[in-house]
Amino acid sequence: MWERGFATVGLLVLSNVFMTLAWYGHLRAQPNQNLSLKAWLLVVLGSWGLAFFEYLLQVPANRIGYKGLGGPFSLVALKVIQEAIALLVFVLVAKVLFRGEVLELRHYLALALVLAAVWLAA
Repeated sequence: MWERGFATVGLLVLSNVFMTLAWYGHLRAQPNQNLSLKAWLLVVLGSWGLAFFEYLLQVPANRIGYKGLGGPFSLVALKVIQEAIALLVFVLVAKVLFRGEVLELRHYLALALVLAAVWLAA
């Protein structure tokens, strides 16, 4: 059972790296505020291309981890774990790619509350 739990969390971490880069990476890669239609389409298609890899990892993670399919987590626990991982990955990406973004104490406290939600939901 532990193996399925670790596999689920590992796949969700990798999935969320792709998701975060798809959702926010273009803000770093394309700093121009006034995108032409062609540039906008390229940004969208590039984000969708990254999101494809997110789904390749996220769907099996949920199937491996779901209690109804032999995994250790309820549906609610899977969702809360995914959100916590998404926030942790986002903080790391924000720190690495967006060095000018300021993460304040309240942001870290919010993340701690989400982590507490994982403990409550699991």
